[in-house]
Amino acid sequence: MSDRPNIAAREPAIVELEEGKNYWFCMCGQSKKQPFCDGSHSGTSFEPLKFTAEKTGKAALCQCKHSGKKPFCDGTHSKV
Repeated sequence: MSDRPNIAAREPAIVELEEGKNYWFCMCGQSKKQPFCDGSHSGTSFEPLKFTAEKTGKAALCQCKHSGKKPFCDGTHSKV
């Protein structure tokens, strides 16, 4: 695997987050549980990104792995 993440999808994943709960965002693009980590990065230079939800509700999480606002989508998928 290279040092560039795989593009899991070219649109955000709309997920339900719970305020105060910790989540592990996939940074490698290999996880079968996108946009969350399932350990597929093992043996690579990638590590998941831990984040805590600031509020309960739907969120658009990046799946192209190139967002400047990870784990959230910033529209970068339209340029990769």
